[in-house]
Amino acid sequence: MSDNYTRATFDEVMVPNYNPSEILPERGEGSRVWDQNGNEYVDFAGGIAVSILGHNHPGMVKALKDQADKIWHLSNVFTNKPALELADKLTEATFADKVFFANSGGEANEAAFKLARRYAHDNYGPEKSEIISFSKSFHGRTLFTVCVGGQPKYTEGFEPLPGGILHTEYNNIEAFKELISDKTCAVVMEPIQGEGGIIPADPEFVKQVRELCDKHNALLVFDEVQTGFGRTGDLYAYMGMGVTPDILTTAKSMGGGFPIGAMITTTKIAASFVPGTHGSTYGGNPLGCAVSLAVLEAINTPEMMSHVKEQSAKIKSGLEAIGEKYGVFSEVRGKGMLLGAVLSDEWKGKARQFLEAGWANGVMCLVAGADVVRFAPAATITDKDIEEGLARFDKAISNLVS
Repeated sequence: MSDNYTRATFDEVMVPNYNPSEILPERGEGSRVWDQNGNEYVDFAGGIAVSILGHNHPGMVKALKDQADKIWHLSNVFTNKPALELADKLTEATFADKVFFANSGGEANEAAFKLARRYAHDNYGPEKSEIISFSKSFHGRTLFTVCVGGQPKYTEGFEPLPGGILHTEYNNIEAFKELISDKTCAVVMEPIQGEGGIIPADPEFVKQVRELCDKHNALLVFDEVQTGFGRTGDLYAYMGMGVTPDILTTAKSMGGGFPIGAMITTTKIAASFVPGTHGSTYGGNPLGCAVSLAVLEAINTPEMMSHVKEQSAKIKSGLEAIGEKYGVFSEVRGKGMLLGAVLSDEWKGKARQFLEAGWANGVMCLVAGADVVRFAPAATITDKDIEEGLARFDKAISNLVS
């Protein structure tokens, strides 16, 4: 095989579980990306809500290079300074006392769900094992996490499935009341459903879920894999909701593009993970933790959180104007740098067409199901990039509708 790799090479050498674009990105700078043919794109996708500081961020690059000259890997037979420093800063910045590091959001959620069951078993007995989740939710790709996720398409063909998992309608408190009981060990919730269509949780719903969890001695688990590390305009979305979870999972923006995830919780709950109960070969990797420290330092400031909210308002306003101009969106919802343009009735089921039209006109966006176009740009995005990205997206929609 020659060095001339193309999209066709993917079909020759890769397992066909993805259907990637014909575009082969080669380099990025801020919110701009260039492919192997020199074409430039404005990045409104952020690697599916990952690249919170954009591409080639100098602080992240320096952290990676500095740590690469020291030590790369140790395993959890040892601990290391970057992991300890990152855990210290995460507990300082959140409700949590303890941190478990992982490689991804799916792995962080796997740890959270296992811990919830183990804690219930230790404190209340084996009958308290049911997990309640919500329809349209998404929590990862392991067998356990796809079962907790509320989208059957991800579990079809993988039976038999883990049991003891119940699902109900998001934002429907009466339906939730029908399910929760003293057998419930945990309730798992995204503050904004990402893959399910960028659906924000109703604040009153979340408050009542918290109260019912307390009543039934059930843990409230917030999956902030997509909403965490500044994406919503708070370091974590729970901080703007007036409700504190018992366990929180985080990944994606946490590494800004470097694979890392974490589960954070209280000392009391963490105590159920005694030595040998759970682990991760690469969890707490010095390289990943060093990069994440750089991301945390850059993102967790009042100025950056204000910037996220300001730039979000500009993007949302621009998308609403495009939707009204062409009649393609019924609403634009979400928060911060996680927005969803909901397709109008005429365009339902055609989100992929908007994605492809964007690519053809030099702008990267995402889908969240077949009916929502998703936008997850960098927190650092500039006015110039917003204006150019919206202009290119406007042109893409113009071409699409005509």
